[in-house]
Amino acid sequence: MILQSMKFKEFQDCKALLDMLDESEYVMKYKYVIEGKFEEMIEWFLQVKMGIYTRPVPVYMSNNKKVNLLELYMVVKREGGHRIVTSNNLWAMVSKDMGHNYEDGEYMRIVYAMYLDVIIYYYKFKTIPGNVRENQSRGVAENDDRAAEEGRRTRSTGCMPDDDR
Repeated sequence: MILQSMKFKEFQDCKALLDMLDESEYVMKYKYVIEGKFEEMIEWFLQVKMGIYTRPVPVYMSNNKKVNLLELYMVVKREGGHRIVTSNNLWAMVSKDMGHNYEDGEYMRIVYAMYLDVIIYYYKFKTIPGNVRENQSRGVAENDDRAAEEGRRTRSTGCMPDDDR
């Protein structure tokens, strides 16, 4: 099986594993192998790519119960991602879905932020083709220019546009 022989030597290897996680049937079929590879990927990314050696993998709670990083990733992804889970205050539910207590929700949020958030951001950034990234940044610059121009007009005239009243 390709998955068992997978090694992490560059970020493309991480991307390949993260791409596999889109197939839920595949994840369920090879769950235990994927869990080990997922932790291996997180450890490689934190240590080799980011230079962070102070975050132990696997992750354990204060009661010595292991936090399954793959399950945490999958549950948060299913609920819409980190931002939605946080803004809707769903971390207690995430914790309960993983077999932990509701009170452990804040701990799950911290674990996600410390172990998964950066790699997911990096994955999304690296998977956007270069020309799309350029168009997006150009669009942001144009929006910033428009916002700055509108800000100058409202400050200089002392009037707010009709739709802001």
